[in-house]
Amino acid sequence: MTSPSARQILHDVFGYAAFRGEQQAIVEHVVAGGDALVLMPTGGGKSLCYQIPALLRPGVGIVVSPLIALMQDQVEALLLLGIKAAFLNSSITSEAARVVQNRLLRGELDLLYVAPERLLMPSFLALLEQMHGNTLSPSLNPSPDGRGKLCPSPSGGELARVQREGGNLGIALFAIDEAHCVSQWGHDFRPEYRALTVLHERFPNVPRIALTATADTPTRGEIVERLALEQARQFVSSFDRVNIRYRVTQKNNARQQLQSFLDSEHANDAGIVYCLSRKKVEETAAWLKDKGWDALPYHAGLDASTRSKNQSRFLREEGVVMVATVAFGMGIDKPNVRFVAHLDLPKSMEGYYQETGRAGRDGLPANAWLAYGLGDVVSMRQMIDNGEAPEERKRLERQKLDALLGYCESTTCRHQTVLRYFGEEHPGNCGACDNCLEPVDTWDATQAAQMALSCVYRTGQRFGAGHLSDVLIGKATERVEKFNHHTLSTFGIGKELNTTQWSSVYRQLVASGILEADSEAYGGLKLSAAARPILRGEQSVWLRRDADPAIHKAKRKAERTERTAKAREPFAGANDDPLWLALKAKRLALAREQGVPPYVIFHDSTLLEILNQRPATLDQMAQVSGVGQAKLARYADEFLNVLQEFVT
Repeated sequence: MTSPSARQILHDVFGYAAFRGEQQAIVEHVVAGGDALVLMPTGGGKSLCYQIPALLRPGVGIVVSPLIALMQDQVEALLLLGIKAAFLNSSITSEAARVVQNRLLRGELDLLYVAPERLLMPSFLALLEQMHGNTLSPSLNPSPDGRGKLCPSPSGGELARVQREGGNLGIALFAIDEAHCVSQWGHDFRPEYRALTVLHERFPNVPRIALTATADTPTRGEIVERLALEQARQFVSSFDRVNIRYRVTQKNNARQQLQSFLDSEHANDAGIVYCLSRKKVEETAAWLKDKGWDALPYHAGLDASTRSKNQSRFLREEGVVMVATVAFGMGIDKPNVRFVAHLDLPKSMEGYYQETGRAGRDGLPANAWLAYGLGDVVSMRQMIDNGEAPEERKRLERQKLDALLGYCESTTCRHQTVLRYFGEEHPGNCGACDNCLEPVDTWDATQAAQMALSCVYRTGQRFGAGHLSDVLIGKATERVEKFNHHTLSTFGIGKELNTTQWSSVYRQLVASGILEADSEAYGGLKLSAAARPILRGEQSVWLRRDADPAIHKAKRKAERTERTAKAREPFAGANDDPLWLALKAKRLALAREQGVPPYVIFHDSTLLEILNQRPATLDQMAQVSGVGQAKLARYADEFLNVLQEFVT
């Protein structure tokens, strides 16, 4: 059972009535001093899993993060809750850093966010060791039972301090955010993360909590090994983002397709459009601006000042569309991003999941829209083949690209396909993807699948789709002859299909879990248990057939209109409601006064609850999710006044 103090902090500081999912168990485990590995989807509430234990345990919580933008966002939000937080990274001056370090030594911080490069400096590690031996700060007077006394009107951080044991304001915990960065085979490798085992070596009694939203099974194993978390308890939440509607479309005229998507479903919404190249980012942003959208470019080729200004506008203004390369988005904590659109193919399923996960962090409906074509496949393969990575790395990148292509071509539930990639089962029929809402044209591929699977088996379950396709169409390549595969019974039995079609068959079989790509065998394909009934003729296989985009245009338009209405049900009528607009205007005015993004004042979900519940008193406002004591004292009267103006 959750301790009353943890629940009190959850309610009074953060404004939530109950923990979600695994949060309760994680908080209890870390508060008790245990190490933890937390795998939780974006928007699932990872931050609370270390913020609450940091407030409950003696000392300061040290949060290691590679994301400068996220540090600033989270610190701004924590300060408004009355929690004493700060960050140390390359964005602040040396003088500002000294001020933060002095506050750290005096025990004046509840949470400190720090970049891994800064943390690993010998001087900073020495400072942590020095601080870890400090005694209780004189600002907190210990009571006879050893607990700190609260001042008469406690802030959020001071409320938490009453739960702390007196006598040592050392280190409460180490939180290692974005823990997947430790994997050199991952999509976002940071070499500094490999050295974070120093935390366990130098501070063996301080609990560590490693957190990530994107880690397949091999990456999880690497996190455990590289961070010496073998004894840590693992908490794996469902990776399903049920509020995100996945949609994949074949490119026809990508810009017109994007415009149609935005016009019909996301007028005045904030969102992100991802492009592969800097040039395409610039051109797409300019084109959207000409079409009347408040669009901004973001890529590594822009000067730092322009990037910073554009990012700030995206965070602090309403309805801004950011057109960006994947250099943008890491650490962006904006909860009301209503769509993420890809005009080019992402690099991997991990990247796709992480990028689409920047939509709908507030739990309200959001769209993930992807347009891809043959040109994307050619470009991505060229980037891999022409890169300077070792061949082993290139094989893995090709394998990851094939998995993503299999996802794009799959006829099954997209939520199911995404989750299967991360080792999680899903029953399908999600009602929140194009394949479930608009079943695609398919063909009976049972015989083709049997040929494909038989070829995998007879070649030893260690070759990739390219070689297997050569065997099936009877192409006597040097490699085919080297392994005597031209003598197999499957050689040349699949001449009715061409290489591209066989590649599609194999990618879809991988995406459906019928075949597995063995990373230890350099991406070779092997049969899964699901292949047996197909080979025995006990189960049929239907695969996607690409349809003419002009077919059923009117039907698809009607279905899109219906889908759009359903997708926006929580906002039904809100965008035209004068009270909703007045509440948003008040939030924006307060945000500008205080120099913070509007969502730091209140998330859209909180504002929507205020709109629907119409609280008339402070007590009623305190019952709204997301309104803790500090925000109640700071903002309640402002919003109650707005509500009062609309009382009829």
